[in-house]
Amino acid sequence: MKIEELPDNPYLLLTPGPLSTSKTVKATMLRDWCTWDDDYNLNIVQEIRHKIEQLATKKAEDYSSVLMQGSGTFAVESVIGSAIPQDGKVLIISNGAYGNRIIRITQMLRIHYIPYTVAEIHIPNLNEIEQILVENESITHVAVVHCETTTGILNPIEQITKIAKRYNKITIVDAMSSFGGISMDVADWNIDFLISSANKCTQGVPGFGFIIARKLELEKCKHRARSHSLDLYDQWETMHNGGGKWRFTSPTHVVRAFMQALIELEEEGGILAREKRYAENQRTLVKGMRALGFETLLPDALQSTIITSFISPEQSEFNFMHFYELLKAEGFIIYPGKVAQSDTFRIGNIGEIYPADIERLIQSIGKIKFW
Repeated sequence: MKIEELPDNPYLLLTPGPLSTSKTVKATMLRDWCTWDDDYNLNIVQEIRHKIEQLATKKAEDYSSVLMQGSGTFAVESVIGSAIPQDGKVLIISNGAYGNRIIRITQMLRIHYIPYTVAEIHIPNLNEIEQILVENESITHVAVVHCETTTGILNPIEQITKIAKRYNKITIVDAMSSFGGISMDVADWNIDFLISSANKCTQGVPGFGFIIARKLELEKCKHRARSHSLDLYDQWETMHNGGGKWRFTSPTHVVRAFMQALIELEEEGGILAREKRYAENQRTLVKGMRALGFETLLPDALQSTIITSFISPEQSEFNFMHFYELLKAEGFIIYPGKVAQSDTFRIGNIGEIYPADIERLIQSIGKIKFW
């Protein structure tokens, strides 16, 4: 089947992932691959690892990457369960569902931790974080989410990790919804472990996550893992020393699609160009929604370009599921809200989405407005 013969999707996914992908990314999954063949391991897996390391930092020689089967949460759990030693303690900074998920993972793994939680619509207070580190010298690691898609808030990672390093702490950053779509340098930002997923801003499809880690800290993870299948060090050692081989069956089709997605990221102009497109998508979305009478949950200063939360209209006739189904019929999928304190819904700006698509969405919302 030729690429142009692939059927069009019935709707665009305006979500934080999985997201709408290009036909060329989807087309690469039409071929089968052998997990032990060099065409796959050396030419695809190793090239992917090299590319994401280069995307992550100008000091790629100090970092290495490892791919981990499963959703992004699997990759998060592999880091939490492998990076923190038995006598370690992690400060977990949370202002949303995904920070809370790290807390839950830590609890399940019986790792010592201190939670620092703030309201979902607020960013963490840097002075309070520093005070916690001053008062708790036993803390060895600091974990935080970069873009908390519960609301779309963007946390001040660079400032948080700078404080953490002032007290010699190892830093873990969940950049699931930001890597590839927001400019960053893990070395400049003092990040020891960065975690992301194939189906986010890099515009691949679901099936694996990846970790970009400082080599010195990655090597310390040996024999620490609290899980066999999620042993970060063993996965890295096998992949690094084995020419790209995975310990267990790898998601070959998904990996090949990710390779194509990385090529398309380069063709677009890299992360800076993609960040610019996402920002334009988000500006177009907010301007259009406000013109229709919708209010954003967050002030613009706290808002990321990844996903935007809108407050549901107070009119009794508004029902999210009805609104959702009407928009789906128009060719758009949006997300329900995930905020405890407010009735909201969310619209994503990432993926194979362009300002013209957002303008069509606004037209559709205006047409179906029924409250």
